[in-house]
Amino acid sequence: MSTTTHFTKDTPSKTSANFHEHPLVGIVMGSKSDLPIMKQAAVVLQELAVPCEVRIVSAHRTPLRMVDYAETAASRGLKVVIAGAGGAAHLPGMIASICPLPVVGVPVKSSQSMDGWDSVLSILQMPGGIPVATVALNGSKNAALLAAQMLAISDTALAERLAQYRRRLQQQIETDATLLENQGWQSFTG
Repeated sequence: MSTTTHFTKDTPSKTSANFHEHPLVGIVMGSKSDLPIMKQAAVVLQELAVPCEVRIVSAHRTPLRMVDYAETAASRGLKVVIAGAGGAAHLPGMIASICPLPVVGVPVKSSQSMDGWDSVLSILQMPGGIPVATVALNGSKNAALLAAQMLAISDTALAERLAQYRRRLQQQIETDATLLENQGWQSFTG
């Protein structure tokens, strides 16, 4: 008896807090322990009004689930997959080997990790022909921004939202710089 979940447009519960009718970005992770890092990507995409879905799809413990997810991602309307994994971190590369969509890998520093380097190198060192864009350790925010930039190539409204996002970052730094200069470094609390 197969326990594989077949991903369709109706797979997620419509009452789920992270359900979107037509997600453009899939966020997957190997286990629930990756969620504190990977949900940061969902928060950024939500801020940019980019619909996404968030799933646990383990390359090692549920390989058939992973294959099904990767095989159906494009037909379900996804345009980019963000895949996070710790330790051996095979999930991003395995998704990329099956799925024709761009994959952004997020190395996650896990409790069993070698200070995160095992995850970074596992995702970074993909063989020729199977690319995975790789961000910094625990860098899911940048993974979300990279996915949004890919989508913005053909979406001018999203491109403007990304420009606004960058302007907000710039304004925050300008505000912090002024406060530091006025308060002095000894009493600056940010």
